[in-house]
Amino acid sequence: MTTICHYRGLDITLLVYPHRATQTGYGHNYEEGFDASIRISEPDSVMGSPRTRIFRVPGKNPFVNAGDARRASMAYAEMLIDGDGSDRTIFESA
Repeated sequence: MTTICHYRGLDITLLVYPHRATQTGYGHNYEEGFDASIRISEPDSVMGSPRTRIFRVPGKNPFVNAGDARRASMAYAEMLIDGDGSDRTIFESA
């Protein structure tokens, strides 16, 4: 499940997926919850390829439902973009 949002001039792709991978021949297993990641990227530009990074949304347990995972993903993306008060950007390595 993928959702694309925009925040402060950046594209945010919310990536929500079942906690346990679907096995061949079986249906999706949503009862075990969901995990989430986000992709933050610059909008497409004419001057080469845009920078992009993927971050896993932290958490000790899977999210109970996809809606919770999407809300947590967007909040985490906003926190990363707004920064921690330093001049470092999200596209720089830690």
